[in-house]
Amino acid sequence: MSTTSVDTPNPDSVSTTVMETVNGSHQFTIRGYSLAKGMGPGRYIQSDVFSVGGYDWVIYFYPDGKNPEENSTYVSLFIALASDSSDIRALFELTLVDQSGRGRHKVHSHFDRALEGGPYTLKYKGSMWGYKRFLRRTALEASDYLKDDCLVINCTVGVVRARLEGPKQFGIVPPPSNMGQGLKDLLDSELGCDVAFQVGDETYKAHKLILAARSPVFRAQFYGPVGNNDVDRVVIEDIEPSIFKAMLGFIYTDVLPDVHEITGSTSTASFTNMIQHLLAAADLYDLGRLKILCEAFLCEELNIDNVATTLALADQHQLVQLKDFCLKFVASPANLRAVMKSEGFKHLNESCPSVLPELLNTVAAADKSSTSSGQASKKRSVSSVLGCDTSTTNARQVRRT
Repeated sequence: MSTTSVDTPNPDSVSTTVMETVNGSHQFTIRGYSLAKGMGPGRYIQSDVFSVGGYDWVIYFYPDGKNPEENSTYVSLFIALASDSSDIRALFELTLVDQSGRGRHKVHSHFDRALEGGPYTLKYKGSMWGYKRFLRRTALEASDYLKDDCLVINCTVGVVRARLEGPKQFGIVPPPSNMGQGLKDLLDSELGCDVAFQVGDETYKAHKLILAARSPVFRAQFYGPVGNNDVDRVVIEDIEPSIFKAMLGFIYTDVLPDVHEITGSTSTASFTNMIQHLLAAADLYDLGRLKILCEAFLCEELNIDNVATTLALADQHQLVQLKDFCLKFVASPANLRAVMKSEGFKHLNESCPSVLPELLNTVAAADKSSTSSGQASKKRSVSSVLGCDTSTTNARQVRRT
């Protein structure tokens, strides 16, 4: 008796179906919970409509319960389909947030039970998933879920979809983009350059069209109504040569330049100083992405020695996020006194006096546990260390450069 073995065939084509969920979350806050009590069973407070997986959803909170038989013993919580769709399969999670910070949230999750019964099917607009007896109302009102008469509810929806991969006979892996390197080579070779910048003792050649495509300021300078496309030489007076070179490198590559290579220094302080100057140049030429990259770097490298100069820079160039980050850093009790003794703080006091009242307000806001009198005392104490009067400082005007 012979047996015939069948080898695994080598298919001519393949395909794969992937079952997956498209997930999204929504946070629903209810302020004035006590005013919602007594509205009656079956009456609800609803969230704004939000979208997940191409469908609209809404959260319903019933302060007196969904059904009359519960007699307001429980609060009810549901998530409902708000789109005109049918047979939508999804997973859900409803969470009542513990506002004490201990993370003891009240969680009902369908995600954990997906293998038991599969996703829930919503057959029409208005179909709901949730709990009539989500939590006893007495337990809710005695818990840390309720704080300052406020409830916070998180809802996560996972819409199930099938994604077909294939058929595929072969695959080609595309190479990474090398556009930036190509443009950088064009800059370094000076091929086709039509404008030269005189920056101090250095001259840098570039291409007007590339500069105009990247910077609205250069576009206006060369191609705007009052611009001059015939100019072939531009003198730059307010930027150091190394900074201008670094900015040109970014314009051509869209990558933050290797400042260590440009400065020839491994000092973090000199590196930070150059990024500060590069940020000012990016603001001058309206290079939005370069500004954000520089701000992100300065936030990561913020310390006692450089925070005051960074704060002055943020104030002068109206960089709101960087300024707020610096103010909070300085206002930290662990940093405040050391920063005020630094050389950079003396510069900040002289160049940006309007920042000082903002700093005092940030210090006061940071100390949430203090009483009103304690906060006033702290303000007077900080004012005396700064040697300024906030009432007069508020009235002083800062000249923007």
